[in-house]
This record gives sequence, structure tokens and C-alpha cells, in this order.
Amino acid sequence: MAGPDFDSEIKQLAATMHTIEQVLDIPRLQGEIAELEQQVAAPDLWDDQANATRVTGRLSALQGQVERFSGLQGRVDDLEVLVELATEEGDADSLAEAESELTRIKKDVEALEVRTLLSGEYDEREAIVTIRSGAGGVDAADFAETLMRMYTRWAERNKYGVEVYDVSYAEEAGIKSAEFAIHAPYAYGTLSVEAGTHRLVRISPFDNQGRRQTSFAAVEVVPQLEQTDEIEVDENDLRVDVFRSGGPGGQSVNTTDSAVRLTHVPTGIVVSCQNEKSQLQNKAAAMIVLKAKLLAKKKAEEAALKKDLKGDVAASWGDQMRNYVLNPYQIVKDLRTGYETGNQQAVFDGDIDSFLEAGIRWRRGADTETAS
Repeated sequence: MAGPDFDSEIKQLAATMHTIEQVLDIPRLQGEIAELEQQVAAPDLWDDQANATRVTGRLSALQGQVERFSGLQGRVDDLEVLVELATEEGDADSLAEAESELTRIKKDVEALEVRTLLSGEYDEREAIVTIRSGAGGVDAADFAETLMRMYTRWAERNKYGVEVYDVSYAEEAGIKSAEFAIHAPYAYGTLSVEAGTHRLVRISPFDNQGRRQTSFAAVEVVPQLEQTDEIEVDENDLRVDVFRSGGPGGQSVNTTDSAVRLTHVPTGIVVSCQNEKSQLQNKAAAMIVLKAKLLAKKKAEEAALKKDLKGDVAASWGDQMRNYVLNPYQIVKDLRTGYETGNQQAVFDGDIDSFLEAGIRWRRGADTETAS
């Protein structure tokens, strides 16, 4: 079996890396890093903790982005040198090593290329994810908890921070709902393709007759807001309820009424937060989530208006977007992209990058058709 055409493959990689460099605008990122480093060096940085957290977080994210590109560029350059030396010396082992590295680099370049497709207004933001159990009773609650674990495992695999705002546990098993933030650059753009209805088909572990059960869970993803985002919330439009935080099975985890539930009366949007120790902190955290959801609602209404003005669009997001079938066969399939895998356990353990990449590419194609 003939080996790869290294010369052609490396030229293609170099061309792709050049395109990525232009799209990411690496010089601009490096300039912003220099500015942020000056701000971080200021002795009064932490006088404003909120701003300091934003500045240091942005600096870390940009540095990671540039380092990822530079590291990959270095690997492409090193591969070219390795192939050249191995070919001159007729070193079969080194050529075999080069072939393996070529495969790894192509996969990493493709993943980085997907990042360049995230060019939406809020794509580079961090994400707030809400999961709710749907039809299916206790199986749906168990499925909702499985999805929460899947996304938090995905974040852990990528070394992204996760902040849980609220979890409402179901009586028998699983959760009724959960709300959490993924602290990472482009988390919103990446995870927004997960929004929609997820469907699970399996033999129910909660059915003593061992019958097959279909259950549903809904996933919502909104961008984390920044201080410059103009979303005003009138206090008169809010209903504030306080309650005692609780854990699985009703177990009390807090002896004071520190948990906060905010209801935005005009829209009916409800958010809760119970992860902080004080009522004031929980209200502030809940307000962040509420504003993010109000912004998402505003953008959705604007998009719907544009769609109505334009007319029907052939490519649109469906409600049910992915099936997880564990019986009578095992497959996880995205209904929009057609991407599928038979390794459902890996998916539930957070190995969803291929689904995310396929979804991002599919969305870009749908957006292009809509614009045309």
C-alpha cells in the first residue's frame, strides 16, 4: 500500500493554515494581547474585581488561541523537515512516524478550521446551558441528568471551567432541570448547535417489565453577556422568590433561604440560582442568566421577523435534532447533519467534538442558503 504524497499533503496543510491565520487575524490578536498585558500589569487592576476578572480571562483566552495556532504551525513546519530528512536518508521508521504525525495534524487543523466558521455576533462568548426533562417521566429526568454530565465531561476534556447555577432534582431519579455556564472562548458558538430537543430510546431501567421507553430532553444555549451589552431589566417587571437550597431527594444543603428565583413577568422567563452562599450573590448570578435569556429572546424575535419578511427557507433548524438509540441497536445520530456513531458510551462521556464540528459546518451551510 502506497504511503501518502507528503509534498502535496504538506502544501495543502500550509495553505489551510495561511487561510486560518487570515481569518483569525493573528496580528490583531497579538496586538490585543499586548494591550491586555499592560492592563494586567497595572498596580490598581484588582481595585475593580469584575473588570480584573474580565481582563485576565480575555487575556488567557487570546493567549491560548494564539498559542494553539502557533503550536500547530510549528508542527507543520517540523513535519516538513522530518519528511525531507527521512527521504534523503531512506529512513523507513521516520517516514512511518511522519505518516502518523500527518494524520494527527490533519485532524487538529480541521478542528481549528471549524473555529474560523464561528463568526456570528456572539459566537466568541462563553455559554449558559439550560437542560430540561421533557416527555418520558423518570426516564426523561434521568436522560436530562445524563446530558448534563455529557456536556460537563466535554468541558472537562477541554479544560474548560463549568459553573453550576441551579439544579432541580426529580423525586425518583435524574433532574427536572439544570442551568450552568461553560467558561471558555467560543463556547456559545460551539455549543449553540446543541440547542433543541434530544430523544432517547432504550430499555427503561425504571420499568420492572423491561419495556422500551422513549424520552425527551430540551437543551437551550445562550451567550454570556458582557458589561457593554445593553439589556435593561425593570425591577417592577420582576417577581423575586427566595427559598432554601436543596440537593438530591430533597436533602437540605443550606439552612437559610439563600436560593433565589427570578420571574420576568412580561415574558414569563424564570431563572434560579442556589450555588452561592448568600441571597444577594444568588440574585446577582440569576440576573446574569436572565439578561442572557432576554437577549437571546430578542435576537430570536428579530430572526423570526427577518424570516417572515423573506418567506420560507428550505434549510431551517428542526425541533428534534438528535436521537440516542440504545435498543434494539445502538446509534447516536444527528438528524440535521446525518453524522452518527455507534459508540454511545463515548458520547455520553463527553466525546461530542465530531457532532459539534458537523453541526457548525451544517449551520454555516444553512446560513449561506438563507442569505442567498
